[in-house]
Amino acid sequence: MNIRSLTRGDGVVIGAAVLLLIASFLDIYSVEGAGDSADIPSAWGSGPLLLSVTLAGIIGAALIVVARGLPQVPKIAGLDLGQFGIAFTVFAAWSALGNIFDPVGGLDNDGGLSTISAGTGLILSLIATLLLAGAAVATPLVPALKGPLLPAPKPAAPQPYGAQPQGGYGYPGAPGAQQQAGQPFGGQLGQPQQGQPFGAQGPQPGQQQPQPQQAQAPQAQQQPPAAEFSPFWFAVPVPRPLYGEDGSPTPIAELAPGTWYLAVEQRGPGLVAQTQDGRRGVLQDTSGIQRG
Repeated sequence: MNIRSLTRGDGVVIGAAVLLLIASFLDIYSVEGAGDSADIPSAWGSGPLLLSVTLAGIIGAALIVVARGLPQVPKIAGLDLGQFGIAFTVFAAWSALGNIFDPVGGLDNDGGLSTISAGTGLILSLIATLLLAGAAVATPLVPALKGPLLPAPKPAAPQPYGAQPQGGYGYPGAPGAQQQAGQPFGGQLGQPQQGQPFGAQGPQPGQQQPQPQQAQAPQAQQQPPAAEFSPFWFAVPVPRPLYGEDGSPTPIAELAPGTWYLAVEQRGPGLVAQTQDGRRGVLQDTSGIQRG
């Protein structure tokens, strides 16, 4: 599960679920004139309230968060877990509203219980479930809630695709490298260079070594090399599909916000990206991407 794929709306859902859990330990109703010693139950002492409000809201929040973090969301009866979670949160808010108007159920219909009203636990439960349902429904619709919850980490000095760190074995400047720049492999100073007869010596001090006519050409006549694509790291602002390089309409993966991917090639308006597990595909929608 990738927690960096969570959005700001998911953060509101998590916070509302925590508030709902806290409210479940507070009194569900208050009695006028009752002292502090009065034993008033919480949501854990009322089965209907516990199942229809507290557990329904917490389960709905868990389904929404889990569905957002999974790369492939499982479906039940044609609906994914996120849609089930939204339905649970709306049901919990509706049940909490009903309990606010009638905190003790049918007991107050017999008279004599008109002094009973909704307690702190019920009021906080209603606020938490309204926040929960509102964030769950509005997250796919409001751009501010679709932003990533956690900031994307900056990659440490990205290198071109396929390159290896400098200074390693076999690279210039590596420890134990015996070959110096401009000398043939195995050559030493003072030995005949390539193109000289055996026994000939190099140019003496004060003498200029003849240079090829080609090397004496003005550097201004050399054409600069054509610009090439330089691989770079990038992150997407919202989940986006990655399609196969063969042009198949079925996505092979989904790029999640908060994760850095490597762009290895320009393919028209899109990019050929590589995921962490080595899969490559075409990102067709490159709007709003963040370069590393």
